[in-house]
Amino acid sequence: MLIEPGKLLQKIDSPADLRKLHPSQLYEVCQDLRQYIIDTVSIHGGHFGASLGVVELTVALHYVMNTPDDQLVWDVGHQAYGHKILTERKEVFHTNRKYGGISGFPKRKESPYDTFGVGHSSTSISAALGMALASKEKGENRQHVAIIGDGAMTGGLAFEGMNHAGVSDTNLLIILNDNCMSIDPNVGALKDYLTDITTSKMYNRFRDEVWKILGKFNNITRFQKIASSVESAVKGSILKQSNLFESLNLRYFGPVDGHDVNHLASVLEDLKDIPGPKLLHCVTVKGKGYALAEQDQTKWHAPGLFDKITGEIYKKIPEKPQAPKYQDVFGHTILELAEQNPKIMGITPAMPSGSSLNIMMKAMPKRALDVGIAEQHAVTVSAGLATQGMTVFCNIYSTFMQRGYDQVVHDVCIQELPVIFCLDRAGFAGADGPTHHGAYDIAYMRAIPNMIVFAPMNERELRNIMFTVSKDEFKDLKKAITIRYPRGQGVMPEWRLPFEEIEIGRGRKVKEGEDVAILSIGHAGNLVSTALEGLGQKGLKPAHYDMRFVKPLDEELLHDIFKNFKKVVTIEDGCLMGGFGSAILEFMADHGYTAQIKRLGMADEIYEHGSQMELYKEAGFAPKDIMDAVESMMSVKVLK
Repeated sequence: MLIEPGKLLQKIDSPADLRKLHPSQLYEVCQDLRQYIIDTVSIHGGHFGASLGVVELTVALHYVMNTPDDQLVWDVGHQAYGHKILTERKEVFHTNRKYGGISGFPKRKESPYDTFGVGHSSTSISAALGMALASKEKGENRQHVAIIGDGAMTGGLAFEGMNHAGVSDTNLLIILNDNCMSIDPNVGALKDYLTDITTSKMYNRFRDEVWKILGKFNNITRFQKIASSVESAVKGSILKQSNLFESLNLRYFGPVDGHDVNHLASVLEDLKDIPGPKLLHCVTVKGKGYALAEQDQTKWHAPGLFDKITGEIYKKIPEKPQAPKYQDVFGHTILELAEQNPKIMGITPAMPSGSSLNIMMKAMPKRALDVGIAEQHAVTVSAGLATQGMTVFCNIYSTFMQRGYDQVVHDVCIQELPVIFCLDRAGFAGADGPTHHGAYDIAYMRAIPNMIVFAPMNERELRNIMFTVSKDEFKDLKKAITIRYPRGQGVMPEWRLPFEEIEIGRGRKVKEGEDVAILSIGHAGNLVSTALEGLGQKGLKPAHYDMRFVKPLDEELLHDIFKNFKKVVTIEDGCLMGGFGSAILEFMADHGYTAQIKRLGMADEIYEHGSQMELYKEAGFAPKDIMDAVESMMSVKVLK
């Protein structure tokens, strides 16, 4: 269903069209743009609150800056819906996040206006600084703007970028979109510091006067250089901590109202003429312009389809009991275990709702902690807790775990610390696309000594492994464990079963069979179960083994398999290079077996966005692909 944009937005296909308008028309453009986002997302889905909060900032930036020659880098790319609509993608915006459609994040190969691909947070300052350094070296006169928000300033990379930017003497503008939110409310001292700035009435009165003194030609006269010193002194005396950014040699301006489009445009016009690295502090409201999204910003971060008039979020009413999401099984199970074990603590880097650790945070706020968008810190603080005998569940999305990999090696595994890593969204992440697919965790985790890698086939297996590793006996192994599970629903409506221990390194036979053995890891085993039904209708009866552990492999079970089967298929929702199938091949080679093996999983390529089943089909391990692989191995000709 195509959405009709407002009358003024209809006339804008590019920023060049926007810049033809009179400043008095910008308010109407913002109204049209905000409504177009509401109309489209309510019907087609996607992220919601973040882009509503930067409508005015987006319009002002494209109105003042000569994009794409002037380069904008959007941090936490789900802020960029308005940017996409204004930059030649209005007509295809309804395909956002759909299979074959445009990405939900900025993407370099999608548009020249998308100067840097973004899906993870905190990258914008470093990227924009690199661009600014290149422009300086080439003698180009361009503006470079990093727009960082939605909690991304808490990421360590943002501080590293600012530290370098302050001594770079480049034409770099950092815009801090301060909305006090990530997906959940921001946490930490930086949030409190920014709140102090925005609520200091005395500072804000002086700020306006200092701005007038400095003007936009502050480097021309000796008087204005003195005024700059006065500004710093005023800030330092009125708000003792206000020199955080300026101590890094970043000229600080603000805070300004991020929803006053004409004032924003005026400020940006002035800042264009002030050389050197600088930071503009914009205060915005996530979900601005849609009352329900302003009131419950976490719920409306990405609400799904909804009625834009009533605000009712559409949920399918199932005809029969549905299986829960894996994340919810994790959330309820860790609380259940923590109620029995006072040593259990939960850690997450800014994803309490996404990981469902918020269930424990509500019941035990001192034992379940959100550490902000800081994966490296999440891993190392978990290691520190483990040194003191705590049982630590560190819950991080698989794709974000990549950002803390050095800490897993250096701070956890080398020191033989039994940290429990729960990797949510392992495998294909769906509509979030390649920046969010958890494709590589099997390969990169199994390479580390003192690391166990486990993947549950269902909710019961997830509960049981969490129960197993929460016991003090697990600590005697002096190993960490990775528990990987996918986004979305499991397969067991009745999942709250009594706990049972799982023997570390022990797989299981799911189905007896003949001729071909299918070896699966994790949730992919349920794709095998579907395929087996179809194969059974054709008279084929391959065996199915749920290996459970990628490391250590169940060698006793594998010896039995290779002694009885000369044809083997492996299935994994992860990369083939270095993954589960590779581990099986290594075992086979090490022990002199010569079976025919077909590996199914993610090839050595980048997969775009789409539903999980669409991506399973594209990668070639959907149930039909499994059936085809078995039939091909057996050289069975099926009559049509």
